[in-house]
Amino acid sequence: MSLIRVLLSIIFPPLAVYDRGCGSILIVLLLTCLGWIPGVIAALIILNKH
Repeated sequence: MSLIRVLLSIIFPPLAVYDRGCGSILIVLLLTCLGWIPGVIAALIILNKH
């Protein structure tokens, strides 16, 4: 997980997980719409998995 990805997941979480697949983008986008913090947490968790 690079520093740029971490900063991007804090600023705009769905953009940080763009290469993880459509499902990840949709989940993070939905959580970001429901609340910014759940979207950031989900993006960081998805980025932390290999």
